[in-house]
Amino acid sequence: MQSTKQWTETKAERKARKARERASLSVSETLSNSKNYVACLKWGNKYSSNYVNNLYNMVKRNCTLDYEFVCFTENPTGINKDIRIEPLPKIATQGWWFKPYFLSNELPMQGTVLFLDLDVVVFKNIDNMFNYEPGKFCIIRDFNRKFRQNWNRMNSSVFRTTIGMYNHLWQDFKTNTSSHTARDRGDQDWMFRHIKDHVFWPDDWIQSYKWEMRDRSQLKIINGKRNFADIQTPKVLPNTSIAVFHGNPNPAECQDPWVVDKWK
Repeated sequence: MQSTKQWTETKAERKARKARERASLSVSETLSNSKNYVACLKWGNKYSSNYVNNLYNMVKRNCTLDYEFVCFTENPTGINKDIRIEPLPKIATQGWWFKPYFLSNELPMQGTVLFLDLDVVVFKNIDNMFNYEPGKFCIIRDFNRKFRQNWNRMNSSVFRTTIGMYNHLWQDFKTNTSSHTARDRGDQDWMFRHIKDHVFWPDDWIQSYKWEMRDRSQLKIINGKRNFADIQTPKVLPNTSIAVFHGNPNPAECQDPWVVDKWK
């Protein structure tokens, strides 16, 4: 007898599920002998190598599991020699549009990868990021949740996946890059359009620094850039371990002593 899930799936969802099932590595096979990775992406000049090095240091202080830290970049200058460097794929795109690559089986790794944007502050143990909902694609519920209770879009600052789980999506993106980047405003809109079996991290695990930990009404234009008009201590929930700096200010620009102490 066919399952209820199969009867209620759309044609696109059924096609995606079957393609995933045909992936070279099944989730169960991968998880049974899984290696953990923390990965980041550095492209262009928006963020210096210091962002990579600080992220490496923060993860090292706040993860007790066995993992390997990997930076994917076209320019490894200044990056800590203890960080594994891998090249970005040769496709006609830039910036955040390299993130679909982390869904592929072309990554030079096998196992589970936790992706972190460079503009985050990791300040408490993140072991639970690897243990939560094993085998599922986990991602942030976008921070507009602050203003819309049932908001269900994605923010890709922090996500976790089994490597190769969505290789069919990467192959399509790689083949039709220009059409995908023209259709969606960014990688997280692309993920929302194509990944339907995701799980959101608990909201209190990962918080927006400027919207949830601070009050965005205190942001002003200072010396041509948006920043907080005053210095304050953020509101930190008991289960929060990562602060996300989407938009300005970036961690290096924020003068709050709490950020200065953690982001290093």
